[in-house]
Amino acid sequence: MLTGRASGILLHPTSLPGPFGSGDFGSDAYRFIDWLATAGQTYWQILPLGETGPGNSPYMSSSAFAGNVLLIDLVELSNHGWLNNEDLTPNPNFQSDRVDYLLVRPFRMERLLRAAKKFFSSGNIDMLRSYTEYCNRQDEWLDDYALFMTIAEREINSVWSHWPNELSRREPHALGKIREDCSDKIGFWKFCQWCFDRQWSQLKLYANKHGVRIIGDIPIFVAYQSADVWAHQELFDLDENGCPTVVAGVPPDYFSETGQLWGNPLYRWDAHEASHYAWWIARLRNALQQADLVRIDHFRGFVAYWEVPANATNAIDGKWVAGPGEKLFDAFEKAFPLMPIIAEDLGLITPDVIELRDKFRLPGMRILQFAFGEGDENLFLPHNYVPNTVAYTGTHDNDTILGWWNTLSGHERFFVQSYLKTDGQNIHWEMMSAISKSKANIVIFTMQDVLGLSGNHRMNFPGHDTGSWEWRFSLKQLLSEYTQALAKMSLRDDRNHGYI
Repeated sequence: MLTGRASGILLHPTSLPGPFGSGDFGSDAYRFIDWLATAGQTYWQILPLGETGPGNSPYMSSSAFAGNVLLIDLVELSNHGWLNNEDLTPNPNFQSDRVDYLLVRPFRMERLLRAAKKFFSSGNIDMLRSYTEYCNRQDEWLDDYALFMTIAEREINSVWSHWPNELSRREPHALGKIREDCSDKIGFWKFCQWCFDRQWSQLKLYANKHGVRIIGDIPIFVAYQSADVWAHQELFDLDENGCPTVVAGVPPDYFSETGQLWGNPLYRWDAHEASHYAWWIARLRNALQQADLVRIDHFRGFVAYWEVPANATNAIDGKWVAGPGEKLFDAFEKAFPLMPIIAEDLGLITPDVIELRDKFRLPGMRILQFAFGEGDENLFLPHNYVPNTVAYTGTHDNDTILGWWNTLSGHERFFVQSYLKTDGQNIHWEMMSAISKSKANIVIFTMQDVLGLSGNHRMNFPGHDTGSWEWRFSLKQLLSEYTQALAKMSLRDDRNHGYI
């Protein structure tokens, strides 16, 4: 339940400035937090912090628990003596406005390997103790993750069900041999997660001390090629060979005429219920260690999800199947009484979805770009917002406001101009102002809209396999007039009180 007014910015850490081809937890992340505080913003909303998967999507991670090692600040590693000055010479082909993962990934991974080797040979007792303590605290998932990443690399990244049977079926003697033969590589992956955890914890602490709270993101589904599915096969809908029989998607919608075929394995909810939802509770606990509250993606999938045959080429021929509903959220409420969850209640929303959201007093989402063209009763129009709401100009899946505006029909433009009483010359600020004035207790602006950028700068284009998740900005783009405008808007609309 949201009880106070505030605003914030949606920006994934990969989009931050920085010298090494992609944003990370380095000095520019701290500068961004300083800017948020100066601009009167209380929230920094991020995308999932996990490893990126196919298409570089953070929603298809190799682990629901592990962090993206490409976000590790290399300068901090050099401060410990694990990298030298030569290691910090950027690739001259790095781009300041795009993440070129084909360049960034090998550059960063090579330096992480060097840092791990130096760390383990350093003999620094205090740091080695910190590393060991971290491994012991996280052993519920870390050992499986490190094994999975090690085997996946050794098996040339073939899907885990194609590994030798003794490995795909997790026979103890086979896993023991991997631990013995590949101890250095297993240690490397654990070292990376320790570094990620140390650096993100420090950055989050800095944010909190400066009045900024973190909104995290939990994808409802996990990638098939992940440590979670491999290590907990009994929790997923797989056949005797470990292959999915059905996969996740969504029916035809605003984004796609053929629906979206996500391809994630689906859950055996009866198995989760039998375990009292232990895996889900551990997952949410991990997310709440990284963030102050979390958005759960595709909330409607907990009521009913779109099940598609595993061999389908699109999502048209799927069907709705009942999810766990309130049983899961009863378990969440027992484990986390304050329920710091935002429900991503977008898509085809039926009354039972609203009933589940409201039963647990979860704030829902409203997207202003969805508001125009259906009359004044449209729930996405600001005058229809309720306080327990998080309102957005757009999400990571939407076009920027300027990109959206330039593709509207004449009828839609007329509706927007009439509703906002604007000529459209500053449409991005007019739309930001409209949600800021609303009753929604939290409003979130995308960084692209603050900067007034065109559709060429959107973060994700659903249904497109390439070109997404690459956008970056420069601190030089943060003009003082933008900072002042946000601060004034926050003050005007009573959204400048810090923590909510």
